[in-house]
Amino acid sequence: MEHVAEQIEQTVPPGIPGAVAGAPLEGPPRKPDAAVIRDALGVGVAVGLSGFAFGVTSAGAGLSVLQSCLLSLLVFTGASQFALVGALGAGGNPFAAAAGAFFLGARNAFYGLRLSGLLGYRALVKPLAAHWVIDETSAVTLAQPDRRSARLGFTVTGLSLYVLWNLTTLAGALGAEALGDTAAWGLDAAGPAVFLALLAPMLKTAVERAVAGLAVVLMLVTLPVLPAGVPVLVSALAAPAVLLAQGARSRRTARAQEESR
Repeated sequence: MEHVAEQIEQTVPPGIPGAVAGAPLEGPPRKPDAAVIRDALGVGVAVGLSGFAFGVTSAGAGLSVLQSCLLSLLVFTGASQFALVGALGAGGNPFAAAAGAFFLGARNAFYGLRLSGLLGYRALVKPLAAHWVIDETSAVTLAQPDRRSARLGFTVTGLSLYVLWNLTTLAGALGAEALGDTAAWGLDAAGPAVFLALLAPMLKTAVERAVAGLAVVLMLVTLPVLPAGVPVLVSALAAPAVLLAQGARSRRTARAQEESR
């Protein structure tokens, strides 16, 4: 009996209130698949419809229907696509426009570092999954409590958004001629508006809000004097500037605390 009692005690880790001897320990509750699919489809459909605005804006900037569709098929990151066609439409240098789009899209590489371990895909699947690593799929995936739900959320968001974004891009590019002047409809502002709507809820800390605010200031100051596409590159300096200022402030605070002791 003593031997059995010792075994029972070993199954119940100390310090867990209400643990029942011999009962299996449960992890965090799993999210129902239906709830994951509902949330993922909500994001995919809502954002995917804005591909129509990109198709119209791209055609208005002088790109052909094929070029617009290839951008959505191969690039598939809305902010970078809008930045590229916006700079080209304003008469900017193609290399500066491409560089601005590249820097905006570079954030997806950091998402990929986090999602790689979370999703745990095999090496053969990772290159395909990497194409769907964007703001929306990352947000849905990171909100899930376990790997199975994370994979489901990533797949449903990525698939629904990719298909709908490309279909609406095609529809927008084909319908641009019927709409006429896109500026008169205000569709040229739809892309930036969608991007800001997605970005705003993510600015939770003072540092993040400071980076966003400084980036806006840099854009507004340089937009009238620099070629199209270059202000986007200049605004990227906001992040290191704020981080340097924060580091200097932290060192001053630590020094003041040491001197007060």
